[in-house]
This record gives sequence, structure tokens and C-alpha cells, in this order.
Amino acid sequence: MSPPRKLNVLVYTGTGTTIESVKHAIYSLRRLLSPNYAVIPITENTLLKEPWGPSCALIVFPGGADLGYCRVLNGQGNAIISEYVRRGGAYLGFCAGAYYGSKKCEFEVGNKPMEVVGSRELAFFPGICRGGAFKGFQYHSEKGARAIKLNVRKDIIKGAGTLPDEVTTYYNGGGVFVPFRGELGDDIEVLASYAEDLNVDGGEQKAALVHCKNDVPGYDELIATLKATDDERTTFLKACLAKLGLEVSPETSAVPSLSKLHLSSLTKGEVDILLHSLEPVITRKDGEEFIKGEQDTFHLEKEETKWSTHELKEALPDTKNGEVSKVVQEEVGIVDYSSITKRVVVHETAWPDTKETPYFNHHAFYAGLKEYREEDADAEEWGRPPDKNYSLLSKLPDGFTLTATTQIAGRGRGNNVWVSPAGSLIMSTVINHPAHLVPTRPIVFIQYLAAIAIVQAVKGYDKGYGEVPVKLKWPNDIYALDPRAQTPGTYVKIGGILANCAYSDGAYQIVLGIGINTTNGRPTTSLDALLPSHLPPFRIERLVARILTRLEALYKQFVRKGFTTELERVYYSHWLHGRQEVTLEAEGGVKARIVGITRDWGMLRAEEIGSGKMWALQSDENSFDFFKGLVKRKI
Repeated sequence: MSPPRKLNVLVYTGTGTTIESVKHAIYSLRRLLSPNYAVIPITENTLLKEPWGPSCALIVFPGGADLGYCRVLNGQGNAIISEYVRRGGAYLGFCAGAYYGSKKCEFEVGNKPMEVVGSRELAFFPGICRGGAFKGFQYHSEKGARAIKLNVRKDIIKGAGTLPDEVTTYYNGGGVFVPFRGELGDDIEVLASYAEDLNVDGGEQKAALVHCKNDVPGYDELIATLKATDDERTTFLKACLAKLGLEVSPETSAVPSLSKLHLSSLTKGEVDILLHSLEPVITRKDGEEFIKGEQDTFHLEKEETKWSTHELKEALPDTKNGEVSKVVQEEVGIVDYSSITKRVVVHETAWPDTKETPYFNHHAFYAGLKEYREEDADAEEWGRPPDKNYSLLSKLPDGFTLTATTQIAGRGRGNNVWVSPAGSLIMSTVINHPAHLVPTRPIVFIQYLAAIAIVQAVKGYDKGYGEVPVKLKWPNDIYALDPRAQTPGTYVKIGGILANCAYSDGAYQIVLGIGINTTNGRPTTSLDALLPSHLPPFRIERLVARILTRLEALYKQFVRKGFTTELERVYYSHWLHGRQEVTLEAEGGVKARIVGITRDWGMLRAEEIGSGKMWALQSDENSFDFFKGLVKRKI
């Protein structure tokens, strides 16, 4: 297979960073780079131990205190970052990240309680980052924050549309970049310079950006000044990201608000039955019904409160003591979504009208469910009206399914983030797997069943779709032949599966999350892009119905007989790996050839090249590449 396309933007969140700088760096980058990239937070442990480089388009170090960065990353960590950049990667440093990326840091020289002076290992800028450029900085405070102006070098930054001559940006402790000999080399370009006089010897100028709090006198005026110049600053940041080689979205993505949840079922009465089963976890207040899980609260709406926004407003956190206020969160779009009451519209007598759910047609979904059930004799229950709310989860029936149009916090394996813009099929389905079956029907196989179900659903969507080039990758990814690849036979990821598990009342509650690029061409490719011109595009509602019926039939077969040779054969018929060679780095670089999976615990089965020994392989739980750090045991 060809090397993976670089789709990850990694933001360091470990020792030395501050919560606010990390939060706003991630927010800004996701807003500007979605859906082309997944913006992922990483710690020093991830940076030091996981193979993040091959899939990383940009690594970002936000504000904080760079001595913390030095403490945990000097030596090995900086060597890894430097090697990544030397191999074509890009580094972006804000504030402390800018000091850290320079050859020498000079901060508050002469101010003994705050003075930091010393060389830095990365040395991407071969000079001094000297600060604070303006007086007044205090750690963990906004008292030194100010709005400052930068002159933009439009002759150097090109290809991002019309740029302003000047941008106004937030400042709180950042430095100015000064070459050792007073002149910059040919390989150094100034993208913007301070427009105001500095409190340090500035030489040639640079700038850094970080977000701030709202508990300082005059801060509202600072926010208003920044808000009024947001377009120019956004254009400038886009240009800087493009300068680093990233593909920036033409339009700035808006942060989606939470929409209502709509509870419906194929036949009348099933919603009532479900609500009756949820009685133990329903609470009542002022005549309204609520379900409170460990992490989320759901309001079961009555018809007369259907259009109220009271709960949404009340749920926004009004935090104090250094936290971002409600007003600022509403203005910049950074909201703790787990604190907002989710509103559930209960449809007991009829399916939602298309005006209520314009992006998901319930009539099309249930029509598809009826049609596909006729093809699968075992598919007769799932598809009726899930994550950290375990007390609620234990009450939900098999096949209880949630779908969404876009995700604000899609999760992948480990630290990965699944990019899911509009056009993605996004669903979560509940499976209650009896505990007494686990020894002979291990839970790990359920993700394999889901992978089979997805591929079969795509190929069995309708007549003519059987040749759509999709395959499954161990253990839980869906790949497709890339129609844009220059190298024939190149496959790219278009879908993933994540199984979360909890235990209650003698069963494991598995929430099977599935995401598939269906009509969206980014960040890789989509199912629609694979279709010949004479076939109509996929309809997400019908594809969800097809996946559910196939998954139900496969799961029931698994419960009856286990992972049989028949299921194994079906799995291999769609497998991407056919005798793929891997290196067992944990075993001194031994070479092996993948020949299948074990039928006991679903590990990779491999033949050691040369000796012919058979091994069972499993991942060492790194988050970026299943085939790095494989460990083995002899079969």
C-alpha cells in the first residue's frame, strides 16, 4: 500500500501548556482546517512513544511555559520533532511554542522572578526569541494582555486571497524574533512585524497568538477590538497555514450548534414501550421529564415545550475563577457541550416531518429498513429508536440507533479524531452481549462483524453496486480504492468503527460507533466518488438501514455458532491485507507475513519469513498505526 495521506494536525497538550491556550488553538485550527484534517490533542507520552509522524501534516505547540516543554522533551522528544520536520513536516509555535522553537530564548531579562534565558534544542529559528515584547506580562493572568497591531508582509504570503495590510491580534507575553548577527538568512522570511514600538530590542519582528480570559478590567474592550477585526486576522492565519503547506478550507467552518434528538420507531407503540423501560432513570421537575446519565442530561420534550430554548440557555456554564464566561463562550463558539441539556422530541404517533429533520428522512429510513428486512431473515428487530451514560445505556434495547449529520467531537481509536463533515454517515448502535457468551463469543469479534456488515451493505445497497471497490482493514477500518491517486491500486480510509463497552445486569453494553464518508469527498474520498456515472448516489438513510439489517443478521449468526469458518471466509473475501509483510519491531525487527486472524481472540495470524513459525500478533495500543509495535506470541 502507498504511504498514508497526511491528515492529522497534532496539538501538544502536555507538560508546560495552559488549558486556555490549548483549547483555543484546537478550536481555531478545527474551524479553519475542517474537514480536510483531523486536529488531535497529544501529550508528551504520545509524542515520545507513538509513530505519529507519517500521518502528521502539522505539529503545533501552543502557549504556556516552555521550560515545561524542555523538561519532558529535551533529548529524545526534540530529536523526534526535528526528524519529523527534516522529513518534510511542519511546526507551528504560538507564544511559548515560538520561544521553544528558536535557537535561544530570552524572556524578561533582568526581571529575576520571571527571567528565563537559555538555548533551545529545536532551533528552527536560528536566532533569539526575545520577550516580552511589551511590558506587563504575568503568569496565569490576563493583566498584561492587549490588542496589538501587526504589519503583514503581503509580498511573501501569497495564494490566500486579498490580505489586509494590518491585523489586530491578541498579545500576552509573546516574543520578537531576532537573528544573532542582525540579518536574516535567505531561508528566513518575515511574515508579519509589530507595528508598535517594543519594550525590548526587536531587530526583525515576528508574532504569536493565544486566547485569553474575561475577568480583567478592560478585557471586554479588548475582545470587542479583536472581534471587529476577526476577518482580517482569520485571513492572515489562513495564509500562514497555507505557507506551511496545509490545504486551507475556502470558507471558515462554523461551529455547529446542538440540534434536537428525535425518538421514533418503525411501528406505533415501540416508543411507549421504550419509555416505560426507562422509567427507573426518568426524573420529573416542574412537570417536565428528564433523563440524567453520568455525563449528559436529556429533556423529554412535551408538545407545549417543544420550541423552548430555556434549557439550552440555562445549561451554558456560568463559570468563575479564571474560567471562560458564558458570554465569551457564546461569542467565540467554544462551549462545553456535555453541560448542555440535550432535547429529545418524542414521536409516539407519527414519524418526524422532513421540516423537523431536513438532513435525515425518517420515511426513507424506515422504508429501507422494511425492504432490507425482507432480504435478511434474521433481521427483524434492530433499527429502533449512547457512550458514557452507563445507567441509561443498560436500559436500551439491541439495535437502538442514533444517527447524526455532523459531529463536534467524533472519537477514533486511542487519541485519534474522526473527521465527520456533512455528507458522512454517522451512527451508533447498541448491542447487549450476554456475559455468559463472552468466553466462546469474544466481544472483539463484534467490530469484525460490523466491518463485514458495512462492506456487504455497500455492495448490496441495490442492483449494480456489487463492484464498488471497498475493503476492510484489520481491525476496524474501511478502505476504498482512491479514484484520485496517481498510483493504481491505492486504497485510502473512508470509514471507521469504534466499540465502547460497559457492563450491567449480566450483559456487556456495546455502543458500536460507525462513520463512513458517503457523499463528502473530503478529507479522503467518498462512496459516491466510487460509483460509475449510471448509478444514483448513495442515500444515507437507506445505507444506515442496510448496515443495520446486515449487522443484526451477522450478530445473530455469531451468537448461535461463534466466529465460524464461514464468517472467517466472508471476512477474508473483503480483506485488504492478503499476505502483507510486517516488521515486528518489539521482537528485534523480525519479518512476518500476515495470513489471517486467530479464531479465538481475533489477533493477526502471521508466518515468520524464513523460519515458517506461526505467530499471533496484537497491537501494543499505539494510536496512529496498528502495524507499528506489533507484539507476538507463538501459536
